[in-house]
Amino acid sequence: MWRTAILYALGLAVVAVALEQLKFRYAADQISTDLYVGLLALGFICLGLWVGHRLTAKKSAPFERNAAAIASLGLTPRECEILDLLASGQSNKELARALDVSPNTVKTHLANLFAKLDVDRRVKAIEKARFLSLIE
Repeated sequence: MWRTAILYALGLAVVAVALEQLKFRYAADQISTDLYVGLLALGFICLGLWVGHRLTAKKSAPFERNAAAIASLGLTPRECEILDLLASGQSNKELARALDVSPNTVKTHLANLFAKLDVDRRVKAIEKARFLSLIE
């Protein structure tokens, strides 16, 4: 990281020295200060775009569920489906509509899910499921 910062500083110093030298030459008399400022701004824009591209996270591989955790917890496919929908922040009624079941059935699935994950709240269930790679 320091090496990169030093390289940027050296590059900017070289550009600053080059622009300073131009100021004392013939071209400096005919080129306005606005152009110098514009060129410097363009340089910073390019530098910012390049640094932003380098620092942003790359696309990761597609999500794969942790089948071993599902098997060890004894989760059913329907409970996994409930867990996916639970992570989207839907209410019990919305979950019931999405799955075409009654809200009481959703409550039963949630109770079983909470028991298997050893949690007592929806947020804790989602956190634990993400930790175990059961959901994205």
